[in-house]
Amino acid sequence: MYDFPVYVRPFVYTPPTDSLCLIAETKDYLLVDKPAGLLSVPGKTEPDCLEARVQSYCPDALTIHRLDMATSGLMIFAKTKHAQRHLGLQFEKRQTIKSYLADIAGVPRSNSGRINLPIWTDWPHRPRQMIDFEKGRPAITDWIVTESGRNSTRVCLHPLTGRSHQLRLHMLCLGHPIIGDQLYAPDEVFQQSQRLHLHAHSLKFREPTGGDWVKFKSPCPF
Repeated sequence: MYDFPVYVRPFVYTPPTDSLCLIAETKDYLLVDKPAGLLSVPGKTEPDCLEARVQSYCPDALTIHRLDMATSGLMIFAKTKHAQRHLGLQFEKRQTIKSYLADIAGVPRSNSGRINLPIWTDWPHRPRQMIDFEKGRPAITDWIVTESGRNSTRVCLHPLTGRSHQLRLHMLCLGHPIIGDQLYAPDEVFQQSQRLHLHAHSLKFREPTGGDWVKFKSPCPF
């Protein structure tokens, strides 16, 4: 088990008021660009979320997957039950191909690698997650450097599993927390940005009708 400091930082839900950013729409699905700071689905006391905004545009929209509130980028919503089942199974069976862009503190020693560390909920400090070799669920992330600076590095992340906070926690374990990470980064890294520098950049999947592979991208906002 990895032992990292627990940071207690104030949180107020102030979701962005950006208009819905539609990337693509077919008879089967909607592809939307989620802004950072917006919940994917309703919270216990916070009804404003991407799901609600998408359903105000398309009342029949059905949620398939989620992104962390602090993460921006591509999310897909089904427009039919058939599409929801088809796309949902692709996510469940890890048949989709996802990539994220992140800015991490410091410069890694190598230009690429694979992180294979199991993740489990840190129950006393929820919503934090932790590395636990006894109870943790398998979690694998491939990463590659795309741009290096003096004090930070941009990496492309390919999660082969879909655990909560997987990319944030794996980068922390690599020794390079993601800039702006309220939950895991030390103060000097957290304070470098007013948002988490993690963006769901691309998504490749099979069409629910016909089965052709399609790929969509969202430009990095940071």
